[in-house]
Amino acid sequence: MALPINISELLNGKTVEWERIEFRKGWDPERTLKTICAFANDFNNWGGGYIILGVAEKEGRPILPPVGIPINRIDSIQKDLNNLCRKIVPNYFPIAEPVDYRGKMILILWCPGGSTRPYKAPDSLGKKSTYFYFIRRFSSTVRPTAEEEKELVSMANQVPFDDRVNHFSSLDDLDLTEIRTFLNEIGSDLESEIPNLTMAEIARRMNIAEGSDEFLLPKNVGLLFFAKNPQKAFPAAKIEVVIFKDEAGTEYTEKNFTGPVHQQLQNALRYVESSVIAEKVIKQSGKAESLRFFNYPYQAIEEALANAVYHRGYDNDSPIEVRIYPDRIDIISFPGPLPPLDKIKLQKLQIDVRKYRNRRIGEFLKELHLTEGRSTGIPTILREMKKNQSPAPVFETDDERAYFKTTFKIHPEFAAAKKKKQPELADTTQVPPKYPPSTPQVKKLLQVCEGEMSRQDLLKTMGIKDRKHFRVSILNPAIKFGLLEMTIPDKPNSPKQKYRITEKGKKLLETLK
Repeated sequence: MALPINISELLNGKTVEWERIEFRKGWDPERTLKTICAFANDFNNWGGGYIILGVAEKEGRPILPPVGIPINRIDSIQKDLNNLCRKIVPNYFPIAEPVDYRGKMILILWCPGGSTRPYKAPDSLGKKSTYFYFIRRFSSTVRPTAEEEKELVSMANQVPFDDRVNHFSSLDDLDLTEIRTFLNEIGSDLESEIPNLTMAEIARRMNIAEGSDEFLLPKNVGLLFFAKNPQKAFPAAKIEVVIFKDEAGTEYTEKNFTGPVHQQLQNALRYVESSVIAEKVIKQSGKAESLRFFNYPYQAIEEALANAVYHRGYDNDSPIEVRIYPDRIDIISFPGPLPPLDKIKLQKLQIDVRKYRNRRIGEFLKELHLTEGRSTGIPTILREMKKNQSPAPVFETDDERAYFKTTFKIHPEFAAAKKKKQPELADTTQVPPKYPPSTPQVKKLLQVCEGEMSRQDLLKTMGIKDRKHFRVSILNPAIKFGLLEMTIPDKPNSPKQKYRITEKGKKLLETLK
């Protein structure tokens, strides 16, 4: 049965950090057992990891195409694995999946963070072997220090909230359409197997449910992403966007985004992009090139809001707030960061060491390309603000870590335009984000779109592997500017969604020939 992940992106480190992947050319039972134990302990709440057998590595990166494993060896390794994992205390079993990749068979072991940690494994496979704890330190499996072992033991049965079983819900609360849409979006082969599976089998395979067959219950992460009504279980799991027309806050418009958390994020971002983000074009006297910048760079807002969805506490009764003032945007989530990140380290941008509140939510968001890897959120925001020549953002929490706030100040040219027009500028215009219709990517998109095509078909035909870039920079703008249209516009996330070129798109294509 297929895994709920895009295998090609996994092997290329696009959705899972390299520290969470181990490549093995062949079968090494002793080393594999220790690594499975370390991933199960999930000391940093990274979400466990993957061991990929049949792929050689060099400096932690895969050597492709894979060397592969003989088909008759796959079955014997899986049998060995079943006996081997019984040596872990308490018992822990990864999810094993044989995969045909580039004409070679490889075996992928998915090792999610365990729900009954800490786990111990034997130091060797001899009869009188001593048992130890193992953890991951960066890309290595090691025995913890005395201090780390004490912390690991203190984490006993402390499962992150998103990975816990929800005893007040049932599998009936999960929506099969939402699951299929997600699997289709990330390009998982599991989607094609769904018609032959029960909901229980699907939920187990995606690790969004846990328990015995007669008492199988959904996990919180499953409800947050795939429930028919996530707010039934989590009333505060929503995003509130408030646009203030003045600093005093006497006049404002408010919009609430509910539903599955990834759809909340996508819909809130679309709303902010269409309602708030603006581009300014400055024609310079005596120069052919114009200056272009935005009041707020969209990529920075996207990363900050995605981080809020990733890191907020879903057992907290406060929604995520996006407060948009005439001269700034505040994005606030509750509670604040986990230790060791605190107020002082945040002010100094010392974010190289972090622990994570929601290990599974982060996995799903990265699969959807809605957030980047660990510890990359703040650097991405800083980079995008600098590239747009915007003021540096401000990251804030309090001594109790009760909240996390990111403040974006408006670009100086937009702030200055509110007071007076700059006299040295020959011409200044303010327009919505511009979609350049003559770029090669746009031309190619219009050329390849024949009849009605799915997003996967368009990606494959255009030869694009970066789904986030395609969605944000090509597909969404094409729809926004009326060049393409959805076949099911009232259900934008439907797994049956397809796209077709509009009359406007056809006319534009004629001008580009």
